[in-house]
Amino acid sequence: MNEPILARHSLALALPKAAPAIATSSVLVLGRIWNANGAEHSIGNATLMALLTVGAATAGAFAAAGRGGNEVVAGTAFALSGGLALAGVAGYADGLSLPVLLWALATATAYALSARHWRTDRRIAVAHEHSTVERREAHAHVERVEALRAGARIETARVGAAYAEQLAAALLTRATLPGFDPAAVHEAGLPELPVGRGVGDSSRLAQADSHSA
Repeated sequence: MNEPILARHSLALALPKAAPAIATSSVLVLGRIWNANGAEHSIGNATLMALLTVGAATAGAFAAAGRGGNEVVAGTAFALSGGLALAGVAGYADGLSLPVLLWALATATAYALSARHWRTDRRIAVAHEHSTVERREAHAHVERVEALRAGARIETARVGAAYAEQLAAALLTRATLPGFDPAAVHEAGLPELPVGRGVGDSSRLAQADSHSA
């Protein structure tokens, strides 16, 4: 069983590794753009950002503590809460020191959380590869065994057919010999000539020749 081999582009392989840094950098850049447009003087926007951050964190806590604990929803909610907090600080801070510090912490945290999922995906991929190799080897072994069996059966049938042809030729030759007597052959314990098309006719012709003689 041959499976198609798909070669992934190097950009597609590197994009998941760069996704956390791209996400946090995008939030930082957008926050500073917001700051340049006068966000630090807007108390209403600051209150809204704080409420959204707290709400996302609360949703993540409820999702993690709920029945069964939905890790996907909880992780998404916490990531949204962290992004809103970073955007709020980047938008309302006067200088770049605090936003850059929070950006570095958020990026490190994102990579720490992503590394766990990458290790899990890697283990799953390795296990799948091993199981695929084992299935291929098992199928190849079965195919080899069946091929050997089929070859042995074909060879046995060929030898049997050749033997049957030789036996039929010998019986026909024996039946055409002058003086052939099936009764004497039977009394001697030799194989009788089977009665059939061609063979029986030849024996009867031989008997008629012997009686006429």
